[in-house]
Amino acid sequence: MSETRAPVVLAFDTAGSACSVAVGRGEAVLAHERRDMRHGHAEALLPMIDRVAAAVGLTPNELDIVAVTVGPGGFTGIRAGLAAAHGLALAAGARLVGISSFAAVAGGISDGEPRLLVALDSRREDLYVQLFDAQRTPIGDPAALPPDRLPVWAGNGELIIAGDAAEAAAAALGQRRRLQILLNSAPDALGVLAALRRWPDRADPLARPLYLRPPDVSFPRSRPA
Repeated sequence: MSETRAPVVLAFDTAGSACSVAVGRGEAVLAHERRDMRHGHAEALLPMIDRVAAAVGLTPNELDIVAVTVGPGGFTGIRAGLAAAHGLALAAGARLVGISSFAAVAGGISDGEPRLLVALDSRREDLYVQLFDAQRTPIGDPAALPPDRLPVWAGNGELIIAGDAAEAAAAALGQRRRLQILLNSAPDALGVLAALRRWPDRADPLARPLYLRPPDVSFPRSRPA
């Protein structure tokens, strides 16, 4: 398929430690913007989309696919991203797809040994983790684990570690194994584009949120009679 015929994709990530937006067509990245932030994704996202779309002269009727990270990550960020993605896809008549935050990291990492461990910040003591083989196919289901359980869960052997909690995961795994840490490998809209190109069959057409633990919600105490 030529670049002129390839679908135009608007991709964004609000689930992690940044807010990022990218526009791609085929193998080409047409525009990209990213801001590191732990909070405020909902306020930052739509202006960022406007700027990226304006940079390439993108109009809604030219948009073919809206791709968004579905988590795991911050609950507020996930909800903000999914709400925006559903609204934009509906308004533009575009196809909506969801990409996991793990795939958004793995998508930018080439195939080959050793195995890949993607570790994401849960904003609590545990880590969100998933293993991938040499072809970057997921090994088992993702998990939320306390750091002291990570060595047994990850198994033996050399690992590449990526994600916004890569250094924390490496510290939990200790000095006894060979580890390669990929710095600055947090989930990003560029990774969403890469994952969609490499593994279109892994995209979720329903863009369902991926939560690995229940939200931090405090219910009001019942009043005494």
